[in-house]
Amino acid sequence: MRKKVLWITETAVMLALLVTLQALTKPMGQLVTGSCVNAVLAIAVLLVGMSSGITIALISPVCAYLFGIAPNFVTVLPIMIGNVCFVVLLRLIAGKTHKPIWRQPVALVTAAGVKFGVLYLLVVKVICGIASGALLSKKLGDIVVLAPPMLKMLPTMFAWPQLFTALIGGSLALLIVPVLRKALHK
Repeated sequence: MRKKVLWITETAVMLALLVTLQALTKPMGQLVTGSCVNAVLAIAVLLVGMSSGITIALISPVCAYLFGIAPNFVTVLPIMIGNVCFVVLLRLIAGKTHKPIWRQPVALVTAAGVKFGVLYLLVVKVICGIASGALLSKKLGDIVVLAPPMLKMLPTMFAWPQLFTALIGGSLALLIVPVLRKALHK
């Protein structure tokens, strides 16, 4: 029972930190907000555990959409998938404590690269590809068509900036987590 209460408390603190950072950094743009979000994701998974990291990874895009950070509702699911890939790979490769130090940067680069690849594939190639094809062929059917300005913005937002924000946020987390572990006696 104590472990479950501790997990709920730590995950709630991570979620509160995430929401606060999203709200405060929204005016600063994607680079700052994305880096902060990725830092919280990495801290949650490395400090609290896999289930906490996945929970935060799934809730984060919903909060981003509600705050107007995520540009369109159709991007929420791909962001969830990218975030989950990021936290799972980070945890699996970096592991818990007492792993060789070289594993952390390898985990970060791998996790950030996969997150970037997943988001690029799902948003730029699939969502934008389907939407632009529907616009060109005038076959709307059941497809939700994105407006042309959104079709121009999404490939920019879901390309290289995703890699950079994951690397920056993950790097910050790798610096912060050892300090937090020591302070929390973990």
